[in-house]
Amino acid sequence: MTRHAFLAAATGLALTATAAVAADFSDPTWPCVQRKVETLSPGLMWPEPLPDAKLEGASGAAARELAELLALRRVDLETARTELAAFTEAEGDAMPLMAAVFSGVFDRLSHRRTRILKGIGKFSLGQIELSEKIDAARAEMDAQMALEAPDYDRVDALEAQIDWDQRIFTDRQHTIRYLCETPQLLEQRLYAIAQLLHEAGKAEDPADGG
Repeated sequence: MTRHAFLAAATGLALTATAAVAADFSDPTWPCVQRKVETLSPGLMWPEPLPDAKLEGASGAAARELAELLALRRVDLETARTELAAFTEAEGDAMPLMAAVFSGVFDRLSHRRTRILKGIGKFSLGQIELSEKIDAARAEMDAQMALEAPDYDRVDALEAQIDWDQRIFTDRQHTIRYLCETPQLLEQRLYAIAQLLHEAGKAEDPADGG
């Protein structure tokens, strides 16, 4: 029957989509193939001591402004390099100053990354919930078709619901790859910014200390 053919197709789609959502069944909130890293450590990206407190005064304000700019993904690395050069010309290139800028960039990007991880978790749970809804409707439809006198109005309604929910599910699945790549892209940007800042910083020469 046509309805049975539709049921078989819906079953296959739902099973395939569910497998894509729950790539790691040990954590239903993480559908990505990338390994989940909850938090980042600044020490893995910055080999120098980080300031315990924010810089004050004009230099501190300039450092915070630069950190805010460098944290923007729309600012490419060449532009970041240019902005950093202008900053060091005006404020100097001492390593503690560069560390303060890195600290500001790290705070902004790691906070943004945490929000994205939470969003991925909510997205994944929402997809699982929708998949379960599709499964329940499919089971009810199957039960109706097994009756001696099925309620075809109900079967038609279930068929329409499954079709609609499956469309939504599939459309959402197309965004998973982008969502999963975003935390990694932020990590890569943070590491690249750290390298720029560290290369620009002047490590104190022990011979100059007196």
